[in-house]
Amino acid sequence: MTTTALVSGGKDSIYAAYLGDTQGWPVDELVTLKPVDPDSMMFHTPNLDLVALQAAAWGKRHRTVPVAGATEEAEQAALESAIAGAHGPVVAGAIESSYQWARLLRAGDRVGRRIYTPLWRKDPGRVVREEIAAGLDIRLVHLAAEPLAPELLGRRLDRTLLEELERLSRTVRRVHVAGEGGEFETLVVDAPFFSSRLEFDRTETVRTPSTARLVVRAAHLVAHGAQGTAPVRPRPR
Repeated sequence: MTTTALVSGGKDSIYAAYLGDTQGWPVDELVTLKPVDPDSMMFHTPNLDLVALQAAAWGKRHRTVPVAGATEEAEQAALESAIAGAHGPVVAGAIESSYQWARLLRAGDRVGRRIYTPLWRKDPGRVVREEIAAGLDIRLVHLAAEPLAPELLGRRLDRTLLEELERLSRTVRRVHVAGEGGEFETLVVDAPFFSSRLEFDRTETVRTPSTARLVVRAAHLVAHGAQGTAPVRPRPR
């Protein structure tokens, strides 16, 4: 039995797929849903093209499923299409979002695919600690909470930063320690189970009155232990 993992490039989806690999749900395919709505409540949106590089570094197949519209109906239809294209069960990285959870289960039921969510209802701080301990190099690429300064863009989510987020989560209700409320989004640039790490060639910081986003315009893979490789522009597949 092999499984498909819904992967956005962020910490939770990558870690959930890794757990699938190590818990008897071997993942052979990463699937990315690509919405047209940059503020989608259902799907992660920053730097989705980089999942193709993550898949290459991990030795997994990759498939992108476009989301044709910005409505809940369009997003649900795309989710069902992505899950229907899997050859077995589907792994997803939901932690606490009942909105995502309900739609994942509905999609699985409608197309006859089992959904495995190894992080569901785990303590969020524990999940992030596990991700850091597993060796994931996690970078903040989108900020949408007032206490999180734009200077944090690109910073690695390590134990020191996690402790700061935990402090904020106790004092500022708008900050969830795992970013489950959209306070921040992440990108995994390296992991022990990758053969290569992602390196950025060109980035752009995009700010609005309430958000800051690190947009990676070009990136390439560098094999572990190597000095570098020719730059490769990420492109959807």
